[in-house]
Amino acid sequence: MLAGSLAQSAGAARTGKGPPPVHLWNPPDCGDLDIRIARDGTWFYLGTPIGRPELVRLFASILRRDGERYVLVTPAEKVGIRVDDLPFVAVDVEAAGEGAARVLTFTTNLGDTAAAGPDHPVVVASDPQTGEPAPAVRVRADLWARIDRKTFYRLVELGEHALHAGESWFGVRSGGAFFPILPSSDLTPDERPGE
Repeated sequence: MLAGSLAQSAGAARTGKGPPPVHLWNPPDCGDLDIRIARDGTWFYLGTPIGRPELVRLFASILRRDGERYVLVTPAEKVGIRVDDLPFVAVDVEAAGEGAARVLTFTTNLGDTAAAGPDHPVVVASDPQTGEPAPAVRVRADLWARIDRKTFYRLVELGEHALHAGESWFGVRSGGAFFPILPSSDLTPDERPGE
């Protein structure tokens, strides 16, 4: 299978606005295709970066996660691809409103948006290699975006201390939910905004 025939099938499957209903499709599995999404969000085919942004957006629109495997899905075929970290990178965040009414809207490297809230949580884990925070936001279904460094710093500027699971945490509010980033006790007094 070639990426060109997959792109043609994907283009034919697109209807209306928004991503195609890949969650409804159950085509035969055609194995794996040499497509890789690097940690920085760059898509590669046969080891070469895909230079056409519209093709990358088309492939991203038919991306789905089946268990631990990432696949590109059309009504006629499904192929596995490799993802080094997460399939998207959140490159910007816009804050609207204040306090409990605040909404943080993330924009990915491919132009998708996700308003953080119960359906689009923000999570912060530790990178197993560096120990540094590894923040992410759910974009759609089980597809997540790694929040880039500059965007994470903007989140920290919007952060506050609040009780979460009976403990004091530093985190952000969006869409009526509080997303913990770091236990307040892990911050030194001069790292505690507003204190």
